[in-house]
Formats: sequence, structure tokens, C-alpha cells
Amino acid sequence: MEYKTFLIKYAEIGTKGKNRYVFEDMLCQQIKNHVAGLGQFYIRREYGRIFLEAESDYDYEDLVAELQKVFGIVGICPIVVEDQVTFEAIRDKSIEYMKKCYGNKKMTFKVNARRTNKKFPMKSMELNSEIGHYLLEEFSDYSVDVHKPDVMLNIEVREQVYIYSHIIKGAGGLPVGTNGKAMLLLSGGIDSPVAGYMISKRGVELEAVYFNAPPYTSERAKQKVIDLARIVSGYSGTIRLHIVNFTDIQLAIYEKCPHEELTIIMRRYMMKIAEHIAKENQCQALITGESIGQVASQTMHSLACTNEVCTMPVFRPCIGMDKQEIVDISEQIDTYETSILPYEDCCTIFVAKHPVTKPVLDIIKRSEENLSDVIDKLMEEAYASVEVVEAKIEDLVKA
Repeated sequence: MEYKTFLIKYAEIGTKGKNRYVFEDMLCQQIKNHVAGLGQFYIRREYGRIFLEAESDYDYEDLVAELQKVFGIVGICPIVVEDQVTFEAIRDKSIEYMKKCYGNKKMTFKVNARRTNKKFPMKSMELNSEIGHYLLEEFSDYSVDVHKPDVMLNIEVREQVYIYSHIIKGAGGLPVGTNGKAMLLLSGGIDSPVAGYMISKRGVELEAVYFNAPPYTSERAKQKVIDLARIVSGYSGTIRLHIVNFTDIQLAIYEKCPHEELTIIMRRYMMKIAEHIAKENQCQALITGESIGQVASQTMHSLACTNEVCTMPVFRPCIGMDKQEIVDISEQIDTYETSILPYEDCCTIFVAKHPVTKPVLDIIKRSEENLSDVIDKLMEEAYASVEVVEAKIEDLVKA
């Protein structure tokens, strides 16, 4: 069956009171951005509903797949539209719809009518009963099940009548751009892309920073991170990826600081640099993929030492997850296969053999004093080295 109209359902946006229109406007804009290039579409709103109408040919599977990446959408419903708001027209269109979608196969159904157009004379319960009666007369193998039907026939009576039975699950969350902007510390691993996805799902626009360590890391490792940013951008929109040359800082830490403290000191300087870049780009928070206890730098003591260098909030959406939960999400959003490509990042190259798991902040600070004669210059050079890449999902497809 060919569909020209889709009903877009949202959930959390409906609780936003007087600010609801802001979220609806942003959702419409995000839908427009995602479907651009798939055909000509018209987006319109009615109270509590958004409609996407095709004005040209399009590929159904591609369109649905793209809509499923739009945060804020909880349901995508391909619908048929009846312009005549009369019982006879609704009855005939319902029978036609069921015949095209299901034929006369043996199944149970339920009619779920919703009348928001109060000019229509029949109440919702009455319409349920009457449409159900005619469907039973028309299709001998149908039967009614009001508790767990095989098919739920939804009828919405507004200025037009909308009929549908398929509700395709959306991504949920809130539209990107409704909750500020944050800087994601993006590595080549599994966790950080998931963290960016999850925070973006709450309506946060993303930028990202990657710490590169040439010649100890390869161009393929750098390209891997760019590709991860591009994949996440399929959900979040374009990500500005800031690539920082971190080699000299890492070498200085390696030469001047106790080796068991390498990881935590390196992490503290990454956070300082990330926060500096975040502030320059009007971000309100940092995002990391850390999970309590997963590695030495992610114990409670280590996270406390890391946080101490930051003045802005640090969001860690993976903090309470085990590894398999994070992997499951990475597979769902298609970052997993890229994340496991065997190209080393700077964190794994300079990892200590026996890292401290319960660092003491005062001791870490004393160790950092060994860097006092070089670190200011190295930090300035790191800021000057920043390369910015506009990561877009369409560039991944072209690559």
C-alpha cells in the first residue's frame, strides 16, 4: 500500500506547557533536516500532532529509517486520509484500508476512534462500535478482541479523518537544539559515541574533541574517530570535531611524572583542554563515556581527581552501565563495528602497566608540579594545533 501522509507522534514534548511550541518548532525543523534529499515533503501541525506529507515520489524504507533517527519522535504512523468527515465516508475508507492491508485473513482487531472534531455527531465509543460492526460484516474471518488484538485500527476524526494501524517506533527523547550544547570527548572506543548519542537524545547539540598523538597513532586512527562522529551525526546533526595534537603533552607527562599516575594526569589535561575549547564554542557542559570501575581511570577516586580540574558540568550517561549494555546501544546506533577497528588511540598507547586506582588529589597535584617549566607552552601549542572537521553523515556515505 502506498502512503502519502505520515502522522508523527511525540510524547514528552506534550508536557512542556507554554513552551511546547518551541519544542514542536524544533522537531519540525529536525524532521525537515533529516528528510532533505529524500524527496519533496510538506510538514504541518495540528494540536498534539505533526503531519509529514509527500509531494513527490520517495522511498518508503529510506524515509522511515531517517525519521527513526529524529529525537523527539516516539511513533511514525503511515496513514490514509479521508476529506469527508461523515460516518459513511469513514466506514467505506476503513473497509478499504483493512482490505488493502490485511485482506480477509483470520485475525482479531479492535477499533480505537478518537473524536477531536466536536462537530462530528457520533461519540468515540459509538464510532468504535459501528465501524467494528461493519468490519465484521465485511470480513468473515475477523473477530473482535478488545484486550490484545492482532490489529488496532486507529481512527482520528479531526478536520479530516486519519486512519492507520501501524505505529513504527521512533527514537524518543527531545529534539536536538532544545537543551543547549555540550562538548563530547570522543575517542576511538565503544563508550564515547554512545555517550554522545544519549546526551543528544535529550535535546543537546554536540561538538566533539579528539586527542591525536602522531606519530604514535596513525591517520587511520584519526579517520576512525571522524567516521564515528559522522555516524553519531546521523542522529545529532552535524558535529564540529576539534582534533588536538596531544603528543608533546603526553611525552612530557611520561618523562616527568610517576608512571602509575600517567593515566589520571593525562586525563586531567585532556579535560582542561576540552573545557577550554568548550568555552570558546559556547558549550555549557562536557560529555565523557566513563563508566564506574570499567578501567583504572574510572574508579570513584579517579573520577573525583578528574572532575577537580573542571568548572563546567561533566555529563557521564554511561556511568551506571556495564559493558554489555553499552555495546548493545553501540550496535543499535551502528557505531560498534567502527569502534572495534584495531587502530590505537592516544589513551591506549601511553597507558601505565600498573595504574593507580585510588589516586590522592594532593599527590597528583604535586606530581603535576614536575611539569611547571613546560606545561604552559605545551598547552598553548596544543590549542594552536586544533584542526576542525565538520562531521556529517552524508560524508560517511560518500567515503
